[in-house]
Amino acid sequence: MKLLEDRILADGEVIGGKILKVSNFLNHQIDVAFLDELALEWKHRFEGVKITKILTIESSGIAIGASLARVFGVPLVFAKKHQTSNVNEDVYSAKVFSFTHDQYYNVVVSKKYISKGDCVLLADDFLANGNALKGLIEICKSAGAALCGAACAIEKGFQNGGDELRKAGLKVESLAIIDKMDSNGIEFRKEV
Repeated sequence: MKLLEDRILADGEVIGGKILKVSNFLNHQIDVAFLDELALEWKHRFEGVKITKILTIESSGIAIGASLARVFGVPLVFAKKHQTSNVNEDVYSAKVFSFTHDQYYNVVVSKKYISKGDCVLLADDFLANGNALKGLIEICKSAGAALCGAACAIEKGFQNGGDELRKAGLKVESLAIIDKMDSNGIEFRKEV
């Protein structure tokens, strides 16, 4: 999606060839109107799919998930990275490795919020190795919920996560796929 690619080029910063910092519009300071435009594009890409829930992991996926939930008219559920006193009931859980924080999290979702009969659209800001989405898939499978697909803002196409998920049969819609990034710039995948 050219709109997102242009924003990445204007406001993104490549750090060390592996990290793309988009904190000023996507995952620290959030341009809500911009995210709503992205959500409309996902609405178009998932046209005709009966989505009942949006599922993401705290915290960076929440803003994207909220915009998606608004355009699809469904609830947003987010997996918490730690089971807290206000999530003390039965939960679904999955172990997820965070590339950003270089650690494992046991993410949890209350069994009240995802169930058999739900058709879940996964949401995240970045797709690299696919660890976050794989954890959410595990939670959906435990709940008996169907997977409608995954909506990811930025995919690092030079890593294998998106390809693996697509080969496994998941519809993955990333709005910007980066095939190469380094101190010389960013190369986006050409849309087919």
